[in-house]
Amino acid sequence: MIIPNYLELSAPDLAVSRSFYEAALGFTFTDYGDAYAAVEGGPVEIGLAAGSEPAAPLPTFETDDLEQAQAAVVAVGGRITRDVFTYPGGRRFQFLDPGGNELAIYQTG
Repeated sequence: MIIPNYLELSAPDLAVSRSFYEAALGFTFTDYGDAYAAVEGGPVEIGLAAGSEPAAPLPTFETDDLEQAQAAVVAVGGRITRDVFTYPGGRRFQFLDPGGNELAIYQTG
């Protein structure tokens, strides 16, 4: 089963974005290195990724079988934009849907 539960936002200035969300929305972040911070524990978690410029939010879905999820995406015409990679929370890949929206699917562990 694939579950939508994470939204990743670009943060050209991570400290400024983090301060904004803390003050405006009362978020509490966990740092993952110098380039990533996340709000965890809710039904939809939010990550801030340091980057050079703003980008569209990255809807992220959790699965218990990453390889099967990637095969299913490719089988119906999804275009892989970033092959499976490891990050502190697990592994994920990114892809474009038929409308050109970028999404990610991850597996913890």
